[in-house]
Amino acid sequence: MWIDVLQQPAFLVGCAFLFGLLVGSFLNVVILRIPPRLEWQWRSDAREILGADAAALPDDEGAPEPPGIVVQRSFCPKCRHQLSAFDNIPVFSWLLLGGHCRYCKAPISIQYPAVELLTAVASAAIVWHFGPTWQSLAALAFTWMLIALSGIDLHTTLLPDQLTYPLLWLGLLASSVPLFADPLSALWGAAAGYLSLWSVYWLYKLATGKEGMGRGDFKLLAALGAWCGLKGVFPIVLISAGLGAVIGSAWLLLRGRDRATPIPFGPYLAVAGWIQLLWGGSIILAYLHFMGP
Repeated sequence: MWIDVLQQPAFLVGCAFLFGLLVGSFLNVVILRIPPRLEWQWRSDAREILGADAAALPDDEGAPEPPGIVVQRSFCPKCRHQLSAFDNIPVFSWLLLGGHCRYCKAPISIQYPAVELLTAVASAAIVWHFGPTWQSLAALAFTWMLIALSGIDLHTTLLPDQLTYPLLWLGLLASSVPLFADPLSALWGAAAGYLSLWSVYWLYKLATGKEGMGRGDFKLLAALGAWCGLKGVFPIVLISAGLGAVIGSAWLLLRGRDRATPIPFGPYLAVAGWIQLLWGGSIILAYLHFMGP
């Protein structure tokens, strides 16, 4: 009886949703703690390299190391009070507390429940699409890393190598099975993904003298190319460019910003890569059918 229940698609999707809520809670920690840790490490490395010339750096020598990703417990960023387990229940705690800290009543960012719900829904969609397979497990890791990268990029316009490189290598390793793309297609996809945006970057810089995008975007598209294969690179670029043009323009208009304002491109690449991994084959077939005689 229990075996039959465990094999039911609805049960698996429900478990993926609940587990996704927990993972989303952890991804919030990753999104908020990796950037300050990177900045602290960069400044420490710069002081060590510059030596006596380090006086030109901000006077923050001796500042405590920012909290780690795993060991340190969650706390309110306003009053620094450590949160209890009851305060950390995904989505539920935020709703129960009315979006405010239990101790100092400071508002809690809606990012917390939003990331948790996004991770839960995306995880459920992965299991619903791929079923109880190795593809599901790999695609879940792919999805969670994309959510973390997107959140960090939205906050800081950074795409840390600590996440983009593992995503790239996992995509190449997945191709050895293969799960989504064969090894040759994954290798060429990674190269094409990197070189395509690298070329755009340098052409724009030579023409205008300005940087049109961050170098982390090259690495993220390379990782997506490793997962989706060579055939997936062009659709990813096309979808992400379309999303960026529409959503980015709307965001600038609503915020009253001019077009010179930097817009993180990583989230659009992430959404396009996720769509391509799940439905890329169907999209390409539909396109060929539409363009056919």
